[in-house]
Amino acid sequence: MAKEKKGQNKKKKPKNDKATNKQDWLVDKQYQYLDLTTNLNDHNSSQVKTIKRKIYEQELRRLQVELVKLQEWIKHKGLKVVVIFEGRDAAGKGGVIKRITESLNPRVCRVAALGKPTEKEKTQWYFQRYVAHLPAAGEMVLFDRSWYNRAGVEQVMGFCSHKEYVEFLRSCPEFECMLQRSGIILIKYWFSVSDEEQERRFQARIKDPTKRWKLSPMDLESRARWVEYSKAKDDMFNATDTQESPWYVVKADNKKLARLNCMSHLLSMIPYEDLTPKPIELPPRQRAMDYIRPPMSLQNFVPEVY
Repeated sequence: MAKEKKGQNKKKKPKNDKATNKQDWLVDKQYQYLDLTTNLNDHNSSQVKTIKRKIYEQELRRLQVELVKLQEWIKHKGLKVVVIFEGRDAAGKGGVIKRITESLNPRVCRVAALGKPTEKEKTQWYFQRYVAHLPAAGEMVLFDRSWYNRAGVEQVMGFCSHKEYVEFLRSCPEFECMLQRSGIILIKYWFSVSDEEQERRFQARIKDPTKRWKLSPMDLESRARWVEYSKAKDDMFNATDTQESPWYVVKADNKKLARLNCMSHLLSMIPYEDLTPKPIELPPRQRAMDYIRPPMSLQNFVPEVY
């Protein structure tokens, strides 16, 4: 029997048709990387989706390039964007925020992570201290926790009265409608993590000196009040998951997939165009002048320990 020609049985890769718009293109790319993920069984025999490191890094790089394009579009069009990141402790919110911002201009995309309110702020209108961090034209603000503290930690831990809690649930949708009517694009993410995965991440933080600062007494208390926080989250969704301002839940048991999924979804929420400038040419270096620089021995240098 004659030998088959080399590569004869190989399937030809179909040519990708050009997407009609940016959103279709992003969805196509998302399905491409999902085809490369695999399913592994954990100790409880439930399927946990994972992704190869090389594929993750390729997708992360691609999405970060797209985020730079989005940033330029926000700046060009004078858009005002607010993205809220909420969820369980150790759900991976900070990791997603870090991957979003690390390639962006901090003057365009900034993070608002407020601490506990001061005595003065406690006397103010509840939303007042958050309003001060809202974006101007051409800015995107990522809230690492937000005004939803009142519906979560404050309500569960008793940091607010029942009357204040009920008033928040009533007024929050109205407040968010006001923001949207003023031209702000509001996107809300909830990061969902399982009990077992949160336990694993807490233990990892305890063992790692560089991550131990992430564990606060409040985090440990939230672990003890898991069911109360679950009820608080459900009540919050019931009151604030509106058609005008919906919550988008990110499955976060796998950090890498959560990052990619969240970044891809964020890009699909704001139509944008590619404003990448043409390649830059460096100007020639200035020629020597009739100028003698002071000796370097007069400067203070950092010791070269390494």
